[in-house]
Amino acid sequence: MDPIKIPEQMFSGIDFLVVVIYLIIIISVGLLLSRKKSNTSEYFLANRNIGWFVVGSSLFASNIGSEHLVGLAGAGAKSGIAVAQFEILASLILLLLGWVFVPYFLNSRVSTTPEFLERRYSPEARWYLSVISIFAYVVTKIAVTIAAGGIVFEGLMGIDFWTGAFLIVLLTGVYTVLGGLRAVVYTETIQTVVLLAGSAVTLIFGLQAIGGWNAMVETAGPDFMSIWKPSDHKDFPWTGIVLGAPILGIWYWCTDQNIVQRVLSAKNISEARRGTIFAGFLKITPLFFFVIPGVIAFSLAAKGQLNLSSSDSALPTLIKTLLPSGLRGMVAAGLLAALMSSLASVFNSCSTLVTLDIYKKLYPQTEEQKLVKVGQWSTIVLVVIGLLFIPLISRFGDTLFVSLQSIQAMIAPPIAAVFLFGIFLKRLNSQGAIASLAVGFVIGMSRFILEIINPASGTLLHDFISINFLHFAFILFVICTIVLVGVSYFTPAPGTDKTSGLTYERSAKIREPSLGSIMTMVKVVEDRLYSILLVLAVILVWIFFA
Repeated sequence: MDPIKIPEQMFSGIDFLVVVIYLIIIISVGLLLSRKKSNTSEYFLANRNIGWFVVGSSLFASNIGSEHLVGLAGAGAKSGIAVAQFEILASLILLLLGWVFVPYFLNSRVSTTPEFLERRYSPEARWYLSVISIFAYVVTKIAVTIAAGGIVFEGLMGIDFWTGAFLIVLLTGVYTVLGGLRAVVYTETIQTVVLLAGSAVTLIFGLQAIGGWNAMVETAGPDFMSIWKPSDHKDFPWTGIVLGAPILGIWYWCTDQNIVQRVLSAKNISEARRGTIFAGFLKITPLFFFVIPGVIAFSLAAKGQLNLSSSDSALPTLIKTLLPSGLRGMVAAGLLAALMSSLASVFNSCSTLVTLDIYKKLYPQTEEQKLVKVGQWSTIVLVVIGLLFIPLISRFGDTLFVSLQSIQAMIAPPIAAVFLFGIFLKRLNSQGAIASLAVGFVIGMSRFILEIINPASGTLLHDFISINFLHFAFILFVICTIVLVGVSYFTPAPGTDKTSGLTYERSAKIREPSLGSIMTMVKVVEDRLYSILLVLAVILVWIFFA
């Protein structure tokens, strides 16, 4: 007997009403928080007064964008749950952010990560990170997130791709441009709740449709449900996951302005660190809420019950097919929540870099109110550039997620090297950092250009771009590290102004304990316990899906 195909359902009037109500609420909250911003600290860092729950929610929501909504489910439908390794590893990298990087970022009172790089090395290092970060945002964030918005609108609501793409830009841009970081982080907190609720509903209905967890595992097969892949796997070899993925993670979670801006806005180190731990727990959920639905879509399609036009259409198709009217609108609102929060955060971070690291450096006497205006206008310009890059995204991978990670692998290694080793090794200097960044740029951008050109198969150039992107990231990281250390040790040591308070130092001072210091120690102990629980949770996931 042939399987009964589940009919696709049209997006109903009730669904549109639910989405419209949600959009009105989000935009209203954003606009309420969009009171006039007279200085850059308020506009870009929310006056450094954000608590741990909002920091953690914002870290999660700003990260959960196109690559998760569309890309993770698409990768899950194409090759199984191995793609979730990036999410699981992120939980551990967030601990690195909270325990290693946060104290130096907050104690130095910097507003951007390029500013930290200038204090540790040189103005040239700051310029490099500012420019390369803006480039990365345009090609890996703005373009990919807008494209995912178009896919969601087209696949779920029947709205033309480009119309949907422009709608997501317009709706998000309104409160982002006007409200600054405060509007972004608080709307992201609301959107986190909506997103998780909607994703849980999709998972539950999907498992019911396939006949439960065991039926999904049986249909998909053991290879699909294994989180560890052979070393010759096309996209996610275990060697690349162990060696290359952490490098991308350090760049993204510990040095990327889009992420670090959330901890820079925290009240203090304790609130920032606890926010990173909270976000670490949240980062385990994408395996179940985004990747598993992709596997469900694959399983239903394998049984002839679902039509998938492409891997990246897995999640929109699942929602449109399985969910009843009204609930479908709520889950669609959750998808839009993630898209809007991710886009809003990158809009704000991009404008921060353009304004504080480029415009203010060129025109240091500019008034605060004018700097805010520059930040608002720069967002509009960058969006236009991102829209123009959308047609080239497919050159870098079969799914949105692989495309994104592939591009990041060309950018991340030199930046990860100069930040990570710059904190622990005082002897590293500006000459070594610039040399390392330059070598990394030449090699990384060579691959980027070649992937767009796509040289003929069988040539050395084609072999170069055929190296798995995670293996490439590790190789480039090693090269950049050797250059960084080698050049630094063959040139004069940096002055104390480049290391004091910016590099690791073992404290020798013993002070009388005070009530404040005791409370701080108690919080540190609690945070250590939470961190240990997070590590154990990651290990359990690795074991269960081995």
